[in-house]
Amino acid sequence: MSASDQLMPASAEAPSTAQRLFLRYFTGTLVDLVVLNLFVEFTDKVFVDSFSISLLAAVLLQVLLKATIWVEHKVGAYFKKKPGKFNTFLRFFFAWLVLFGSKFVILEALSQAFGETVRFTGAWHGIIWLIVVVVVMLLVEELIVRFYRKLA
Repeated sequence: MSASDQLMPASAEAPSTAQRLFLRYFTGTLVDLVVLNLFVEFTDKVFVDSFSISLLAAVLLQVLLKATIWVEHKVGAYFKKKPGKFNTFLRFFFAWLVLFGSKFVILEALSQAFGETVRFTGAWHGIIWLIVVVVVMLLVEELIVRFYRKLA
């Protein structure tokens, strides 16, 4: 251990992979919670019965969004390995299909988990507002990641 390492406080130790993953998902869940509650507050198209329910919904959204991105990357990697323009088309088509189709799965999961305590209303039984909320969640998460990386 070098002299400079001995002078550093214990809190300056590099985080483990598990700690980094925890922080990533914890932050993502908090971002989802804030974004969801801002939509609840400022629009009548998104309804959540209570803060506790919105916290649980944010956790479920975080899990489902990360699962969606994982599936999309797996599908994309499968077609990326194959040569040809048709496989490139299939890669983008199936990525779009997974990303778009997942919103219906997410809406149904929220409905099954929370019933009428979490609702998205409006066009196509609320799917448009769910898509808007999810896109904003992902954009805010990305902005926070970019800001964090600029701090280094």
